[in-house]
Amino acid sequence: MKSLLLLALAAVPLSAAGIRAGVARVDITPRGPIWMSGYASRNHPSEGVRQNLWARALVIEAASGGRVVIVTTDLVGLPPEVSAQVAERAQRQFGIERARLLLNSSHTHTGPVVWPGLATMFDMPPADEAKLREYAARLVDDLVSVIGKAIADLSPAEVAYGFGEVGFAINRREPTPTGIKIGLNPSGPGDHQVPVLKVSGPDGRVRAILFAYACHNTTLGGDIYQITGDYAGFAEARLEIDYPGATALFMELCGGDQNPNPRNTLTLAEQHGEALAGEVRRVLAGSLSPVGGRLRVAYVTTTLPFAPRQRAEYEADLKDPKASGSLERRARKMIEAIDSGHPVREVSYPVQAIRFGKDLTLLALGGEAVVDYDLRAQREYPGEHLIVAGYSNAVMGYIPSERILREGGYEAVDNLIYYGQPGPFAPGVETRVFDAIHQAMKKVGR
Repeated sequence: MKSLLLLALAAVPLSAAGIRAGVARVDITPRGPIWMSGYASRNHPSEGVRQNLWARALVIEAASGGRVVIVTTDLVGLPPEVSAQVAERAQRQFGIERARLLLNSSHTHTGPVVWPGLATMFDMPPADEAKLREYAARLVDDLVSVIGKAIADLSPAEVAYGFGEVGFAINRREPTPTGIKIGLNPSGPGDHQVPVLKVSGPDGRVRAILFAYACHNTTLGGDIYQITGDYAGFAEARLEIDYPGATALFMELCGGDQNPNPRNTLTLAEQHGEALAGEVRRVLAGSLSPVGGRLRVAYVTTTLPFAPRQRAEYEADLKDPKASGSLERRARKMIEAIDSGHPVREVSYPVQAIRFGKDLTLLALGGEAVVDYDLRAQREYPGEHLIVAGYSNAVMGYIPSERILREGGYEAVDNLIYYGQPGPFAPGVETRVFDAIHQAMKKVGR
């Protein structure tokens, strides 16, 4: 398997006495009506703002000056094109190497399309597409800006972590006689753990709260046209009220096949947000473990091949009278790529590891990783205090486990229509991802 280690090991002292941290946030709410991402059923732009959207940045610096930057966004996900621009500018302007920058999105479906991500989902007028391109360009500026503001905020800090649990996530891959559908599967795998990282000043004042959960941020359905951060946004807002002056950053874990339950109303989104915030408060009030030791980082990219498909298959999609607009748009895109001599055969996939001494390791996976990746990583690294995030650094489609690839369903097949990818991944996708995970984890050591 071909893998490329972009930026390997970096190790610097990280003593509890020498830690500095900086935090900042920037409003990334769209300016006026804009097409919203996540549901193909939507047929017009947004209608107002129920809750502002934010990009938040947390910088943690070791005594010798080595840093990591974690940026969270109240967005459906960052396409590779956006992430690459942010990373390039962060390195050029602030000296932040790629391995030291983690970009994560909450995956709200009541936020804007982040162009060109999920571009085949909608057929929209050119003027509306232009607004999306403008938003994406402004978003790059905003993300670079929030990184700079967090670096400027660096000051002595104490960092500690703990784990809680909340139970509103449920596996959504429901078996039926005709195959897997999106529904409820109480016996399916899941992870209800809530990791919490607290950053406080020498005076004990809470400055930042990083918290995470493995659940689609989709309490609200496609009938909602107001901008919100869904349950994660409501949890962030509640924590920032409860801890005045603090910035709350939500990180989406491997929730590709997990949904909030129950769902589909604004009241439920607020209730799930309150439940999550309440558990974070409980963890913060308890005994937390300090972060110390060396700071080590690794960033690995691999390639995930797609199963071969022929031009004739896409032509058949165009002729199918029952084909959706998204399927037709994907077919035209693939035919154009084939005819230009550049068929899409694989996608680049990032894996990142950040280790805080022997205390805590953050493993960040690209795409909409399903919970099987989280659970397997926990099994393969027993005794680790491990946080396994999805939706990190680039979101190019769902990342099914081998089990889900065999079973089929939305997470294995249909999602790739909307992401404009050729079709299902080839067998062996899970092995390729874990080969990259093993490389990254080996580089940061134990």
